[in-house]
Amino acid sequence: MPARRRSRQRALQVLYQWDARKQSIEEAVESFYVTLYSAEDDPGKPPAQPPQDPFMESLARGTAACAAELDQLIASRAENWRVERMPIVDRNILRMAIFEMRDLGTPPAIVIDEALEIARRYSEEEALPFINGVLDAVRRLILPESVAAP
Repeated sequence: MPARRRSRQRALQVLYQWDARKQSIEEAVESFYVTLYSAEDDPGKPPAQPPQDPFMESLARGTAACAAELDQLIASRAENWRVERMPIVDRNILRMAIFEMRDLGTPPAIVIDEALEIARRYSEEEALPFINGVLDAVRRLILPESVAAP
């Protein structure tokens, strides 16, 4: 699995925890590392310092910091859907993908493709056309000069 995809999946897990538990993003990031690496620790040794994932942290922190603004973009393009009524996984895939496209400068085609791959793994099959449609509509809104997504 490519490192960036793994980081995106990890960021989704952090954002899920942040959203579901209504905790700070810093607590969610810390909890993620503790949970991820405590299972791998040898009980006879002191816990090792987990290797950091800067791209995951950037995605998770940036998405959380811009969540209200991202939700407005989603709501403007998700007909008949209120963001707070969307499944937690789907809304965080959308938030994270829009943040990455808009703020990190990753090409829209890559972001949308990665979002759909993550949705295939963590969401329902019926969510794929919805996520694709919302992301493409938001892409056209915020980056009208970009090439169409796959």
